[in-house]
Amino acid sequence: MTSQITAPPPEPQVSEANSGVRRRRRAHSHGFSGGFVVKLVLMALINAFGLYGVLASWAVGNTGILVFLLVTLVAVNAVYFTPTRRLLPAKYFAPGLVFLLIFQIFVVLYTASVAFTNYGDGHNSSKEDAIRALTQQHEQRVPGTPALPLTVVQSPDGALGFATVDATGTVFAGTGDEPSAPVRDAEVGANNTVVSLPGYEILDFSTVIARQESVLNLRVPVDGGGFLRTNDGRVAFTYEPGLVYDEASDTMTAADGTVYTATEDGLFVAADGTALAPGWTAGVGFANFAAIFDKDVLGGPFLSVTLWTFAFAALSVATTFFLGLFIAMLFNDASMRGRSIYRAIIILPYAFPGFLAILIWAGLLNRDFGFINEVLLRGAVVPWLSDPWLAKLSIILVNLWLGFPYMFLIATGALQSIPGELYESARMDGAGRWRAFKFVTLPLLLVAVGPLLIASFAMNFNNFNIIYLLTQGGPRNLDSATGVGATDILITFVYKIAFESGANQYGLASAMSILIFIMVAVVSAIAFRRSKALEEIS
Repeated sequence: MTSQITAPPPEPQVSEANSGVRRRRRAHSHGFSGGFVVKLVLMALINAFGLYGVLASWAVGNTGILVFLLVTLVAVNAVYFTPTRRLLPAKYFAPGLVFLLIFQIFVVLYTASVAFTNYGDGHNSSKEDAIRALTQQHEQRVPGTPALPLTVVQSPDGALGFATVDATGTVFAGTGDEPSAPVRDAEVGANNTVVSLPGYEILDFSTVIARQESVLNLRVPVDGGGFLRTNDGRVAFTYEPGLVYDEASDTMTAADGTVYTATEDGLFVAADGTALAPGWTAGVGFANFAAIFDKDVLGGPFLSVTLWTFAFAALSVATTFFLGLFIAMLFNDASMRGRSIYRAIIILPYAFPGFLAILIWAGLLNRDFGFINEVLLRGAVVPWLSDPWLAKLSIILVNLWLGFPYMFLIATGALQSIPGELYESARMDGAGRWRAFKFVTLPLLLVAVGPLLIASFAMNFNNFNIIYLLTQGGPRNLDSATGVGATDILITFVYKIAFESGANQYGLASAMSILIFIMVAVVSAIAFRRSKALEEIS
């Protein structure tokens, strides 16, 4: 009887999708997936930087940032490591929200907080720092006291101290809390410097350099009044205070008996009005906002600059949009040859770096050596950038050169999306080109580009580059102490108040920044509300 060999039964057919699922399941069962490893590495880096920020904030005592970082780290880890599908949208939403909080909301809130203070030159630190600076500035060397060779030492509890040698060879040592007193069994080396001191560690010069700020701020009391201090870490002198702070009365008393009382403006002021500098950062309420509208402070310049800012932003948007639209409509004609070449040439100003183009235009418009006056106008002396009205015209024209290619691009895309049947219907109803443009093209364009025009207005409202690089805000108004010029807009005015007015008034500049933010927000909100009416057209 012959045996028969039967073939094994065929394996069931498995689709590619099912096989792929099975492979992924096997991969998960044997280890972590590649995506999880990438997520783990990224979250490890985020947590490392976050913990560094927490420790740094804790070291400097910044409770607000410390709490924000802790809450953010906990929330982010919960979002990315909690095994639930309900948090899946939050994984995509969380990064943008964190960056929004850091770079937008925090900046606005911090600027708003500074706007209600006197923060600026002479008021840029805390009251404790101001008291320390004042006492150090008014210290006076005791007449007739010698210069003492100095060695910087450290006590067992880590406190810095001074070891000195007097004329008799006696070694004295003390710290900021312990007065300088004689020390036995000390060893003195060359140049009368201490090389061995029982109970203290001798610091070498490199360590002294590394801790120089603490060394220079150290004051070691001496018997009979006064204290030892050093300016170089090698020689000590005996000083006495020129100002003494009394915490109970919150006053500073000078050596001549003059009493300076702390005020709400962040200054110590005497009875005759004399103030000590520096002061400290203090809240001033709405004083900065009142100064902006006060005609004797910033009221006059602020009003004129605000009007020009609105005019500049509106003219910039209008000129660039209509020129870009005009060119886009010319090139939208299908019968035109070489349209791609012309379009490439038109967008060249947009492709060129803006700040370089502005600097080139500043040279072209130079009154004495510019190409426009020397060559095009055959030696004419036209004050393009030094006459107030011509400077404003020059800014509008240069901004038109920089901005119309962008409007050309968006207008081209919007025009190509308008159905041709609408124009055919308009022609059948007897509408000419102007009426077709007015009732068909323009309304449909505004529906598409309306938000972009609003964004362009906000950008030009704060267009710092073109003003500062082309005219520096000039020509300057010599009658104004603020340094404001005829072409300054609000953002350059804020810059000059903060950095170029002779006194860096950050609180006042922050108040103006808040007003700029409110102006742009209100105008944008109104424009968006009005633009909703155009949506019915589409």
